[in-house]
Amino acid sequence: MTKDEFAALHSSADPLILYNIWDAGSAAAVARSGAKAIATGSQSVAGAQGYSDGQELPFEALLTTVRQIKAVINLPLTVDFEAGFAEDVGELSENARAIVDAGAVGCNFEDQLIGSGGLRITSDQAERIAAVGEAGLFVNARTDTFLEALRAGEDPNQQALVDEAIDRAAAYAEAGAGSFFIPGLSNPDMIARVCQSVLLPVNVMRLPGMVSNTELARLGVARISYGPGPWNDAMARVEEQARAALSG
Repeated sequence: MTKDEFAALHSSADPLILYNIWDAGSAAAVARSGAKAIATGSQSVAGAQGYSDGQELPFEALLTTVRQIKAVINLPLTVDFEAGFAEDVGELSENARAIVDAGAVGCNFEDQLIGSGGLRITSDQAERIAAVGEAGLFVNARTDTFLEALRAGEDPNQQALVDEAIDRAAAYAEAGAGSFFIPGLSNPDMIARVCQSVLLPVNVMRLPGMVSNTELARLGVARISYGPGPWNDAMARVEEQARAALSG
């Protein structure tokens, strides 16, 4: 599937549902469920290999995982690229091309400053988005505007944060992003405002207590991700079953 064909899957009339996976086995299972596309999650992929999230997983290990996933599915694959595993734009471009060569058609690409906290200057992130897109990837431009608030123990559903996100979306769209990812935002009215104000298809991440996928589509959401939820649920189930077995 080409980047343009993958882009066409993003529609609020029939949102692209991405039940995020972490390895070839979980990818095959989700593919059998009838998924339209397969998406990795950075926390899940890292955790499955014994690493913490936040680009702790070696980039070569990520590439190996992408190749293994692509070998067992016949669906478009989008990869959580985090912040690209590089600060230098030239190295970032090389990494993006490597993701394409490994079999991905798209990626999540975030604007947080991994390791130091805060968000990257909008113009700098726009330049990086352009580089990743030019390498051949459909860029799901993620803003950490709302996750930053969550990490700080604050309510992410704030109008000022919505305004900031909308401003970032305009710059990211101009840079060539294919969609706009707003993980952490869960207020229906605020999600609707983002969808109405942003030119790009909007991606949300499911959170506990969030309205249904049907309602998210009504609000204008074109892509719905499950993030680390499937990984967390699977590992909790394994632990629960192991405790039951070991307790005799």
